[in-house]
Amino acid sequence: MAEKLAVLGFRIVADEPVPGVAHSLQSKDGAPLDSKASRDGEALVFDFAVRVGHGPKFLGDQVRREGKGRRFVYIRVGQLAGDEKSPWSRRMKVDVHDIAAELLERAAASEGVVEITVPGTGKDGTPACATVPRVMTLSLAMGLEFVPAGRAESEERVEFAGRRNFGK
Repeated sequence: MAEKLAVLGFRIVADEPVPGVAHSLQSKDGAPLDSKASRDGEALVFDFAVRVGHGPKFLGDQVRREGKGRRFVYIRVGQLAGDEKSPWSRRMKVDVHDIAAELLERAAASEGVVEITVPGTGKDGTPACATVPRVMTLSLAMGLEFVPAGRAESEERVEFAGRRNFGK
């Protein structure tokens, strides 16, 4: 029997990005997806769906892989986000492979959204890039508008094989 995967909402918040610089998710085919720029340094929010299975393992249009275990999501910046006139052409790498199984289980049980906040600006005052530090929280879906930019293979939330255990 094939493993059932939980479809969870994920949200990346780029906090205090450089005003006027385009940011986007990276689509399945490598193009910019949901490109937006901050006017005055307000946070940029990117919503997307991720299929999560035992291990945990992460699958989805925005999830990238590196080696056997590392999974991450790219936030494209400047030219890579579709702004050809930008002086920047970079990506932020937001790791998801090491999210605690307990947080994933709570998200699945409550239909919550796993929210990851990253700095939008680097220490040098330019747009953040490379692997960025994260703060993770669980936001309950009630009263929270969640509109995924990409979509998982199945758009409905499914039970995780009758259990809520994402641990190893």
